[in-house]
Amino acid sequence: MSAWIRMIADEDADDTLAAAFDMARTPHGTVDNVMRVHSLRPGTLAGHVTLYRACLHDATNTVAMWFQEVISAYVSTLNACPYSYANHWANARHLIGEAERADAIEAALQARCPETAFAGAELAALRYAAKLTLHPGEMVKADVLALRKAGWEDGEILEINQIVGYFNYANRLLNGLGVTTDGDVVGYYKED
Repeated sequence: MSAWIRMIADEDADDTLAAAFDMARTPHGTVDNVMRVHSLRPGTLAGHVTLYRACLHDATNTVAMWFQEVISAYVSTLNACPYSYANHWANARHLIGEAERADAIEAALQARCPETAFAGAELAALRYAAKLTLHPGEMVKADVLALRKAGWEDGEILEINQIVGYFNYANRLLNGLGVTTDGDVVGYYKED
């Protein structure tokens, strides 16, 4: 466990916090530091878990899971958030499933040049993500219309918007409290 504020260990949790930890457990059975950093305020932990799962792990989302993770990693790159990048790029790489393609995408994200690995609807979504992350006050209706013109449906536009908004929140939480992956199992998916 590593952050600039105190985080409570499982064995020191009261009943309320233990219940919140149980809600936040990963498929690995652990509570990642991104959630554990809330341990002094279990209410924000519960809210964070709910928001995270609605944005990235909701069965009704229709944006491809691998691309949800790419958006997550790109926003985290733009925000220089190594914690979220490590976790969500690991997820994207796993879901992409092709090492060569994943390497090309990672290089494009790191260079902040998504056009070297993407075109069409995916590129439009990444451009929207960059503008909303770096220049939120400059967003205009045309930014959403560009997504629609590229082929995204309104529900998918909302999903993209929520992923970008969530990662801007999470990146600031993590960077602002010095949260690291020390002690975490990086990535959502268990290794084979």
